[in-house]
Amino acid sequence: MKLKLTVLIFAAMVFGFFVTPLCQAHTPLCSCYDNGDGSVTCEGGFSDGSSAAGVQMHVEDGAGKVLIQGKMDDDSEFTFDKPAGAYKVQFDAGEGHKITVDGKEITE
Repeated sequence: MKLKLTVLIFAAMVFGFFVTPLCQAHTPLCSCYDNGDGSVTCEGGFSDGSSAAGVQMHVEDGAGKVLIQGKMDDDSEFTFDKPAGAYKVQFDAGEGHKITVDGKEITE
C-alpha cells in the first residue's frame, strides 16, 4: 500500500511539473492610442510577459476591407496612418489569440 501511494504521489508530481505549464494562460494583450499627428500606435504582448514581435496586424474599414497590413516590430509596436472614417485594428497572433480594437475607442 505504501509503495502504491509513493508511486501515485510521484506520478502526480511529474504530471504537475510537465503538463501544468502547458495549460497556463497565454492571453493576448493589445492597446492602441492616437498619437495626435495623424498616426496611431498599437502596443501588444501576452499575459505571460512574452513579446508580440512579428504578430500580424490588420487595419480594416467599416466594411471589413483590409486597408493596411503589417507586423508588430521588435518593440511589440505597430504604427500606422489613421484612416479616414470608421476603422478597426486587429491583432492576429493565430486562432484564439486575436483582438479587435474599434477605432472609436482609440484616443490620445
